[in-house]
Amino acid sequence: QVQLVESGGGLVQAGASLRLSCAASGRTFSSYSMGWFRQAPGKEREFVAAISWSGGREYYADSVKGRFTISRDNAKNTVSLQMNSLKPEDTAVYYCAASVYNYYVPQRKNDYNYWGQGTQVTVSS
Repeated sequence: QVQLVESGGGLVQAGASLRLSCAASGRTFSSYSMGWFRQAPGKEREFVAAISWSGGREYYADSVKGRFTISRDNAKNTVSLQMNSLKPEDTAVYYCAASVYNYYVPQRKNDYNYWGQGTQVTVSS
């Protein structure tokens, strides 16, 4: 069982940066693949970024590639999402998620087993 708590959301102007953090409970955090998803009003939850259990592999949605960076610290049980050059279309609730699949890094929300409560990111134009 893993409990996830996100933080770091807020209201920023276009072009600004934000760093989201996700704190995980449990002794087996390092065995999970971790991902970030987002959901805008009226839209489905979509993949943003994911990282392997070791941190050696990272995957990004095309819409955020080159602007967002996912990282993890297994010693601190945290995963982060550095978001640069934010755009109004990045506005959404951002969710941290953990997957028991660690032989590949999932990019589908249905492959994730545990979810945080979400943190709101609003980017004004």
